[in-house]
Amino acid sequence: MDLDRYRPNVGVVLFHPDGRVWLGRRAGTPGPHNWQFPQGGVDDGEDLEAAARRELHEETGARSVSLLGRTDGWITYDFPPEAAGSKIAQGWAGQKQVWFAFRFEGEEAEFDLAADAHPEFDAWRWGYLAEAPALIVPFKRPAYEAVARAFAPFAASA
Repeated sequence: MDLDRYRPNVGVVLFHPDGRVWLGRRAGTPGPHNWQFPQGGVDDGEDLEAAARRELHEETGARSVSLLGRTDGWITYDFPPEAAGSKIAQGWAGQKQVWFAFRFEGEEAEFDLAADAHPEFDAWRWGYLAEAPALIVPFKRPAYEAVARAFAPFAASA
C-alpha cells in the first residue's frame, strides 16, 4: 500500500472515567450512520499527539484530558467513489490515521460544539466503544473496528 496516497489524519477516542466513550453526531448528516469520534488532518510538521489534542479541542471544546494510549502505525481507509470530488478527498485515495485514547478529566460543561467556526458535530453523548463501528459510515467501519480492538482495555462493557 502506498501510504503517500493517504491524507495524514488523527482520531481521538475520549473516555469517560467510567469507560464509556464520547460520540458526536455529524452536523447536517442524516442518519443512521452519522455518529463518530473526533478526527482531523495533521498540519505539515505537526506532532501527532499535538494534532489530536488540537482536533479534540476544535471539535468538542475539551481540554481536560490525559493520554491513555495510541495505536501503532497507520490505520487506513479509502474514500468511497462519491467522495472523489470533495474538498476532503482533493486527490487523496483515503486517510491514514493514528488514533489516540484520552481520559476526560473535566466537567461536561467544558464541551462546546460551537468552539470552532465550522462545527463538526451538532449533538454528543456518552456511549460504548463496542457500539461505535455500527454507528459510523460503512466505509470507515474497518478502521473503527481496529480502533475498538486497540482500545478495548480502556473501555466499559455495554
